[in-house]
Amino acid sequence: GFLTDRGLLPDGATVDVNGWTNPILEPEIAVYLARDLEPGASLDDVGAAIGGLSAAIELADVDPPPTDVRAILAGNIFHRYVVLGPVDDTRMTAEGIHGRVVRDGEEIASTDDPTALTGELGEVVRLTGELLEICGERLRVDDVLITGSVVPPVPVGAGQRLVVELEPLGRLVISLDASN
Repeated sequence: GFLTDRGLLPDGATVDVNGWTNPILEPEIAVYLARDLEPGASLDDVGAAIGGLSAAIELADVDPPPTDVRAILAGNIFHRYVVLGPVDDTRMTAEGIHGRVVRDGEEIASTDDPTALTGELGEVVRLTGELLEICGERLRVDDVLITGSVVPPVPVGAGQRLVVELEPLGRLVISLDASN
């Protein structure tokens, strides 16, 4: 999927999930590019292009069910919103990052290996670059990639307050509502 400014929320935002079918939250690591990534880039090239990392929250609505590939792609792969934390421009890998999700004061998920579900960050960026190249696009300076959930996606619903901690990258908060 792709991220746009329209779906970018500030830390602490409240999201109306009224009408969502199957809302989920994914705590993710965001990668910020400090330079263009050329087609056919090596892992060393990718490492040199990464300008920093931040904590991120992706909110998605898994609707339609994950059986209709065309509908999923047309719906931007379930993506609805993203929250991005401050960039740590001293970090280029996930080494030493610990993640946890707290819902209404109770820890519901955690990991000491944030790449276990996604693979190494550099490889995720490299493969994304390869896929974009096939589509006639490429990764460019100032692009931001969210690299996949560090724990299995968390089902969420209205009335919940969720905290994502990706230490030492930071902490993000989102509240869910159904005001309509």
